[in-house]
Amino acid sequence: MPSQLTHATISRSMKPGRYFDTTPHLHLLVRPSGAKYWIFRYVDNRKRRDLSLGPYPEVSLAQARTQASEWNIKLARGELIRFVGPETVRVPTFREFASQYVAQHRAEWRNDKHASQWDNTLEAYAFAVIGDLPLNQIDTSHILRILQPIWTKKTETATRLRGRMERILAAATTVGHRNGVNPASWRGHLDTVLARPSRIRMVKHHPAAHHKEMYQIVMALRGKTCVSAWALEFLIHTAARTNEVTGAKWSEIQGDVWVIPANRMKVSKEHRVPLTLRCIELLAIARHHQGQSEFIFHRDGRPLSNMAMSSLLAGIRPGCTVHGFRSTFRDWASEETNHSGELAEMALAHTIRNRVEAAYRRGDLLQRRRVLMEDWAEYINSASVNNISTFKLQREAA
Repeated sequence: MPSQLTHATISRSMKPGRYFDTTPHLHLLVRPSGAKYWIFRYVDNRKRRDLSLGPYPEVSLAQARTQASEWNIKLARGELIRFVGPETVRVPTFREFASQYVAQHRAEWRNDKHASQWDNTLEAYAFAVIGDLPLNQIDTSHILRILQPIWTKKTETATRLRGRMERILAAATTVGHRNGVNPASWRGHLDTVLARPSRIRMVKHHPAAHHKEMYQIVMALRGKTCVSAWALEFLIHTAARTNEVTGAKWSEIQGDVWVIPANRMKVSKEHRVPLTLRCIELLAIARHHQGQSEFIFHRDGRPLSNMAMSSLLAGIRPGCTVHGFRSTFRDWASEETNHSGELAEMALAHTIRNRVEAAYRRGDLLQRRRVLMEDWAEYINSASVNNISTFKLQREAA
């Protein structure tokens, strides 16, 4: 028997089924997925017809009742509403659902740049093919039309795009908008058609300076009095990533340890960095010259841009990247020291790949890493072992 539906009732979780309203012919259809749709049910020539008014809460209770009342008037006048199919609940287009998916997951991503990458790749490649298609009409042929033109030319972009489409379509299946095989899935599906990315993708490493060049680079930085130079030298000494340094705050400095919070780390795990004497000196210099701000390296209170250090480095060591100093540090640790590879990887905040070892690793070897970073500081400040640039200059002079 119909009952008076209320906003409070339908806004809560409801068991799958049909809930009829006191408004004639109007009911709410609740899918097993939890999705809710307004249905106008009537009889036409002894055949039951279901007409969709749209999903809840996009279509409110009041709006559904208003529309149902208008159609009841048409029925009373003999103006029958006809449509194809026993039940036509509107399925969102890929563009609509993808936009909702990105908006709902934006909070879990580390920064706005990540969300922008989702938006940009979907807009550039996917929407032209499937953007206006209902989710339940997308099949493997559509996905291949999107991926095949860029699979070998822009392999990294293509693989990321495939993964994004797979997640969106999986979510669509979860909420009842489609069923069957996910056309963007890789294992046992697209991997039978497309070449494996590892076989066609050329790994592009960040250009890095040789560790024997570090003395000249560091000395050049110390000849400049600017926040970019202080930040870049701090980055070199700590083997940190660009965003970790540009976003560094005074509240993260705890004595001679820099504690980077999980939300600014690539692996989403807090990372402690032992600070050498030179690091502490750089912090003192930054505080003395820059005034008050929550950020350590800033301009007018705003954190340093990602390009600031890169632009400075281009004038000191052309062809070298800021991120490449992490590789320089790793090469030095392997070639010039007896420190273990595990220790160097932990200094770089890399995840331990061996799952068994990772399960038993509880500490972060802070004291052992302190010795490692002190050795690194001593090395890059020693002219006697950093002789590549000096040798070139001497040979040119001769």
